[in-house]
Amino acid sequence: MHDVVVIGAGLAGLRCAGLLAAQGLDVVVIEAGDAVGGRERTDIVDGFRLDRGFHVLNPAYPTLRRSVDLDALAMGRFPVGVRVRTEDGTAELRHPVRHPLSIPATLGSGLVSAADVVALARWAAPALALPLSRLAEDDVSLSEGWDAAGLRGPLRTAVLEPFLAGVLAEDRGATSNAFVRLLVSYFAFGRPGLPAQGIAAVPEQLAARARAVGADIRLHTRAERATSSGDGVEVGVAGGDTVRGARVVVAVGPDAVPGLTDLPRPATNGLQTWWFATEEPPTRSALLMVDGRRRGPVVNTVVMTNTVPSYAPAGRHLVAATCLLPGDGEAAEESEVRRHLGEIWGADVTAWELLRRDDIPDALPAQPAPLRPARAPRHGERLYMAGDHRDTASIQGALASGERAARAVLHDAGSSPRVSGR
Repeated sequence: MHDVVVIGAGLAGLRCAGLLAAQGLDVVVIEAGDAVGGRERTDIVDGFRLDRGFHVLNPAYPTLRRSVDLDALAMGRFPVGVRVRTEDGTAELRHPVRHPLSIPATLGSGLVSAADVVALARWAAPALALPLSRLAEDDVSLSEGWDAAGLRGPLRTAVLEPFLAGVLAEDRGATSNAFVRLLVSYFAFGRPGLPAQGIAAVPEQLAARARAVGADIRLHTRAERATSSGDGVEVGVAGGDTVRGARVVVAVGPDAVPGLTDLPRPATNGLQTWWFATEEPPTRSALLMVDGRRRGPVVNTVVMTNTVPSYAPAGRHLVAATCLLPGDGEAAEESEVRRHLGEIWGADVTAWELLRRDDIPDALPAQPAPLRPARAPRHGERLYMAGDHRDTASIQGALASGERAARAVLHDAGSSPRVSGR
């Protein structure tokens, strides 16, 4: 019997397994898929690196910095700003502290007024000084939070709302105001980017570290049930032998939660990403592009190879376009996506080659207001839970949840935990 069985080799499960194995526990990770990573996957398609949906990696996340070697990822960094399609053309808004020379252009864009700047500062300032628990007191929806701060102009409607739609996977302003404040503070202090080898490099590094300290990671092994039995837990495996552990950590995605526990399926928001190959990029800019007019399904688009050239073969370019994927509506069609991209980029996109479309209904756990505190990892007799649906909908939340589950297991097993972080 193993000391711990971890079900799921996503970020939370791998972080948890690595910490437990480093403390000398006998840990086995079972994963239904053909590779580690969960939602953080990268595929090679015709020489292009395609992540499973559009991702960014923010080095400002505290758990990320202590979980992986960021230098080893050889990250390409996106500029801290956004490019906006307007009625009159395009405007670029950049981080004013990091790019002070861009301030005149920003003020002259027609998208930013003095009143908007004051309102945005009033809204964002608490996140720079207060912990999330304090931000979540008397939490309201993002829309209500902006209303209360007096943020109502084009900075909100043409820039922040379309930009955050792709980050939150919803455009109704229903997400927790406290959670978005936290995310924006991370954007303010970090410079998000992507590993040269794709987003999968993050879980692959976590897996390598876990294996190096003794964790056994088994792919193509689908858990069907977890049942307490005597002094341990039996994990039934599809088409295989039962795996027994003194304790079990369930670190699966939202869709698999009900099949392994008595918990309901966590609510999620969906995203759809389109990957196009082109000989010539529509711009040399590496900024993320949004449509401030909001006249189509695309919530953001970016030339990936202007930031991470390794995502495409030499001489070619990769463009990503992301749309919302409503759970109760129809997904965007290619013809409408191409029409909208042509307007956003001001370019002829008819010759762009569609490499793949990723429909991800469970892209992110929903984070409605009021924001719930991080859920305790203990769920039953010798059973623990981990995943971003137990914390915040982010890489930060997934890794923090894995750390919290590891601490709980070590405490209950009578070990002396040496796991840093919250």
